[in-house]
Amino acid sequence: MITSNELRQKYLDFFASKGHKIIPSASLIPENDPTVLFNTAGMQPLIPYLLGQTHPEGTRLADVQKCVRTVDIDEVGDNSHLTFFEMLGNWSLGDYFKKEAIEWSWEFLTSPQWLGLDEKKLSATVFGGDKRFPDIPKDDESADIWKSVGMPKDNVAYMPGGVLESEDNWWGPAGLTGPCGSSSEMFFWQGASDVPPVGSNPATDNDNWLEIWNDVFMQYNKKNNQTFELLNKKNVDTGMGFDRTLRALNGFADIFQIDTLWPLIQKIEEISGREYIENSEVTKSMRIIADHLRTATMVMGDDRKIAPSNVDQGYIVRRMIRRAVRHGKILGIKENFCDKIGAEVIKIFSDVYPEVARNREFIMNEMAKEESKFRNTIEQGLKEFQKLMDGFRIAFEKTGKNVKQISGKQAFKLYDTYGFPLEMTLELANENGLSVDVDSFQEAFKAHQELSRVGAEQKFKGGLADTGEMSVKYHTATHLLNAALRKVLGNHVEQRGSNITAERLRFDFSHPEKLTAEQKAEVERLVNMSIEKNYPVTFAEMTVAEAKAKGAMGLFEDKYGNKVKVYSVGDPEVMPDAHENTLAFSKEICGGPHVDNTGVLGKFRIKKEESVSSGVRRIKAILE
Repeated sequence: MITSNELRQKYLDFFASKGHKIIPSASLIPENDPTVLFNTAGMQPLIPYLLGQTHPEGTRLADVQKCVRTVDIDEVGDNSHLTFFEMLGNWSLGDYFKKEAIEWSWEFLTSPQWLGLDEKKLSATVFGGDKRFPDIPKDDESADIWKSVGMPKDNVAYMPGGVLESEDNWWGPAGLTGPCGSSSEMFFWQGASDVPPVGSNPATDNDNWLEIWNDVFMQYNKKNNQTFELLNKKNVDTGMGFDRTLRALNGFADIFQIDTLWPLIQKIEEISGREYIENSEVTKSMRIIADHLRTATMVMGDDRKIAPSNVDQGYIVRRMIRRAVRHGKILGIKENFCDKIGAEVIKIFSDVYPEVARNREFIMNEMAKEESKFRNTIEQGLKEFQKLMDGFRIAFEKTGKNVKQISGKQAFKLYDTYGFPLEMTLELANENGLSVDVDSFQEAFKAHQELSRVGAEQKFKGGLADTGEMSVKYHTATHLLNAALRKVLGNHVEQRGSNITAERLRFDFSHPEKLTAEQKAEVERLVNMSIEKNYPVTFAEMTVAEAKAKGAMGLFEDKYGNKVKVYSVGDPEVMPDAHENTLAFSKEICGGPHVDNTGVLGKFRIKKEESVSSGVRRIKAILE
C-alpha cells in the first residue's frame, strides 16, 4: 500500500536527486490564457518558459500540479474518470533530452528504491512516423533507449502518428504554429492475468493497459507553411497522472478507492445510509458526488476564491454543486450535505495545498449557500420536468405521436424559471430516452455566455497560449489596470482573474460595490497617464521575501519557488505608492511576457464594468 503523500514525496525526491528544483503547484486558474477556464495539464503554467523565457529556478524543474478538466464530465461515474486531478511533472528547459528522460522514467518506475514496479508489466509507445512528412523520422532513438534500459522488446510499440492532427505519440502545437515533437507514453498492465501475454502492448491491446506517464520531446517548430524546423533548444515536458498511478500501484480496480477519494465515499455512505457496493446506480451517484464536490472545493479553495456564478469558472463550480445535489436526492439525502463533503476535502488536501485550509470559511459558506439556493428551486423544477414527461405520455396515448425531443423553448424555461442548468435537462432527458434541441436552446440563451465559454475549454489540447504582439500589450495593460484600481479604490483590491485575447482584456478584482463614473474615469486617466509617460518595463529575479519588501503585488504565494520574476513599470528601485507622480507605477510578481515600455500600448479605454459574483467585479477594456 502506498499513500498519496508517499507517492508525491517519492516523485519529488527522485527528481531532486537528479538536479531538479522543486516548484509548487500553480493556481488552478490560468493567468492570461483565454483558451481555457482551468489549468488542464501540468505544462500549462510553464508555457512562457517552454517558449524560451528563463525560469528563476533554472533549467530542471519538477512539481505536482493541480488540474481540472471538464471535457469528460459525462463520463464521471465510471471507475476511472475525474474532473479534478493532480499531475506529476518534470521539465527540461533546453537541458537534457530523450536519453535522460527515458532512463529516469524507467528508474523511477522500476527501482526498488522508488516505485519498484514489475518490468514485465510495463510497456511504452513511441512515434511511428507520418508518411506525409519523411523529414520527421519515426522515433527509433526512443525505442532503442527503452530497450537498452531493460524494457522487454515486445513491450515497445510504434504508434502511427499524425503531425498535423496531433494524434498518437505526437504533441502539439495547439495553434497553427509553434514548438512540437514526438512523445513516448508509458503504460501499466491491468489485465486479469498476472503478466501480459507475450507480444501484448497498447498498440494491440488498449483495453488492458493503463497509461500512467508521458514524456514529450519538443524538438521541432511548426511553421505556418506546414513545414518543420529543428529548435535551437530542445525541451522535455513530462506528465504522470497522479491519481491513476496511485490506483495502479495499489492494485485498485476503482480509482475512487485511492486515499484522496475514499474518505469522501465513506462520508457519503454515512450521510446517506447507503452502501457504495449496493448497486450500480448508488455507486455511480456516490462517485459523481465525491468527484464534483472535490473539484468544487479545490476551485473555491484557490486563492482566486471562485464563487458559484453563471459565468466562467464560477459556472463550473455551480454546475458541480448542483449536479452533486441532484445525485444526493437519488441517494435519498434530504438535508444539506455538500459542505460536509467539502470539509473532508479540505482535511485531505490542507497539508499539500495550504490555500484550501486558508480559504475554508469561504468554501463552507459559499457551498452551503449554493446548495440551499438550489434546493429551493430544484423541487419545483423536477415537478415541471415531470409535467413535460406526463404531457408527452398523454399526447402519445391520445394521438399515437411519440415525442422524442424536448424543445429549446421548453429547456430554456426550465433554466430561466426553475434554475435547471441545460446539463441537468440533458441528463434527465437521456434517462427518459429523449433528446434536447440544444441549438434552439442556445438561441434563446444567447444573452448569456455560459455554454460558449465552457465550450472554449475544449480548445486547449496541451499547447501554448497566444503570445502575439497585441496579447503581450494587453498583458502589460492588466498590470497598469491592477495598480490603478488599487490607487483609486484602495489596497483591498486583489486580482481574482484575468482573460486576454488579441482584441481586449478582461480583469476580475475584489471590490464590494459598483464603480462610480468618477472612479472609472480616474482609473482610465491613471492608466493612460502611465502610458503617456512611456515608463520602461523591466524584470528582476528575487526571492518572494525580497519581492514583498520591494512592494510587489502577487497572489498565490504558495505557488512560487525560491525565486520569482518581478516586473516593474517605472523605476524598479522605487516603492509604488498612492501618488500618481511616483517614479514607479506598478510592481508585480509575474512570469511575463511584457512590452519593453508603456508608450507602445496606445489609448486605454474601459468598455464595461460589472459584477461577477458577491464581492467580485469585472472590467473589460481595450487598447486603441
